[in-house]
Amino acid sequence: MANEAKHIQRLQDRLLEVTVADDAGIAKGCILQLTDAQTGSASSADGEFFAGIASTEKVANDGMVKMGVWTKGVWDLKLTNATVAAGEPVKIAGANLVAIADDSTIPNSREVVGVALQDGAENEVIQVLVGER
Repeated sequence: MANEAKHIQRLQDRLLEVTVADDAGIAKGCILQLTDAQTGSASSADGEFFAGIASTEKVANDGMVKMGVWTKGVWDLKLTNATVAAGEPVKIAGANLVAIADDSTIPNSREVVGVALQDGAENEVIQVLVGER
């Protein structure tokens, strides 16, 4: 996997625990999508619901089916082929990628990962306040 999120500032004391598939390999910093009740997998496409950011690495077939995810904090995240301005909400837009959350996303706020803390152009890494809508 590539483009994993880089943790800048922690804003929570506890991790959210999610269920993951034993055969999944998940890198530390991977953006996870919510696939079922408290179940996550690596993000892969636009429009997925945000579950959190992997706090540790999960090795495929290691017997682990639970992992902690961060849901609040400041993170460096990579933009897709879109621009974003500071203060705009961003959503999952691919494997460890974010993009501006368009108007149709806002009512369905589970797609929103957080709020951009700086302007960014396509394929740039920007700081995002994760957990804010």
